[in-house]
Amino acid sequence: MVQRKIIAVASALAIGALALSGCGATNSGNGEPGGTDAGSDNVNTKWANCTPGEGSKDTTAMKADGKKDITIGAFNGWDESFATAGIMKNVLEKDGYKVTIKGFDAGPGYAGLVAGDIDLLTDTWLPITHADYVKRYGDKMKSLGCWYDNAKLTIVVNKDSKAKTIGDLKSIGDEYGNTLYGIEAGAGLTKVTQQSAIPKYGLNNLSFKISSTPAMLSQLKKAADAKRDIAVTLWRPHWAYGAFPIRDLKDPKKAMGDAEVIYSFARSGFEQDFPKAAQLMRNMAFDDKTLSDLEDIMFSADKYGGKNQEKAVAEWTSRNEDWVDKLKTGKLAGK
Repeated sequence: MVQRKIIAVASALAIGALALSGCGATNSGNGEPGGTDAGSDNVNTKWANCTPGEGSKDTTAMKADGKKDITIGAFNGWDESFATAGIMKNVLEKDGYKVTIKGFDAGPGYAGLVAGDIDLLTDTWLPITHADYVKRYGDKMKSLGCWYDNAKLTIVVNKDSKAKTIGDLKSIGDEYGNTLYGIEAGAGLTKVTQQSAIPKYGLNNLSFKISSTPAMLSQLKKAADAKRDIAVTLWRPHWAYGAFPIRDLKDPKKAMGDAEVIYSFARSGFEQDFPKAAQLMRNMAFDDKTLSDLEDIMFSADKYGGKNQEKAVAEWTSRNEDWVDKLKTGKLAGK
């Protein structure tokens, strides 16, 4: 299974004063726990509302950029970073650009962007997860808009099971073996589940099995193959939504926190140097199904498993030419 790091995404209002740590790009290991700068005092609410693809325009009649070499930074361990960077590389190179994707942890990534060593970052989570970096470097980089607005921590079940809300696991937990499968002990997702979801919904009847991301995904696959009911902790975006028949449980108490928005940022002067490429970035927008489908083909174990990413993206774009056309013509906005 693909091993990725988890982001500590917790709404300050929902979680209160907890300064939750998560498995973010600044950490090492394969989905291992670690720290993040996200905290309840670190919320920049002006970034909370954004329409994916806002500011879109048709690029098909735009003059080609004179410069062609572009470097896109992707956060190590964050699948959506490499998925979106890969899509832009595929589209831009077909238009004559030379695109290089380089992996970074978050801190060096933002430092490289403001230093001009990187042209683009496509994976800034706001208003919480990367708020410190935007606060620190905001006047030295340029937002190119958001492309996804449903990044969040979740508890999921198989689609054909009975539970509709997280609270249902208290009354019909036996349908799921009175078990909730989790990931790494120190992950932000695990802490939010332990410190917020379980107490708020009174889920003491459940055995919360904390292990690892690969182990949780293995349980999910086994349950899907056996057509057995299962409940696991997960997060969006994730390729598992495309690989397995699962759905989120509703969270009326917002115990898992609010959704975040994912933005693209460019180095200072990029839009002047590459007006057409910058507009293509502004045009990018993903809904849950499209993004999970892309990540599924790139990262699920029974497909490319995170390897040969250029080939995986090329295969996906060949099957989704309509999406690529809408990207170029600016018709993905709000999708």
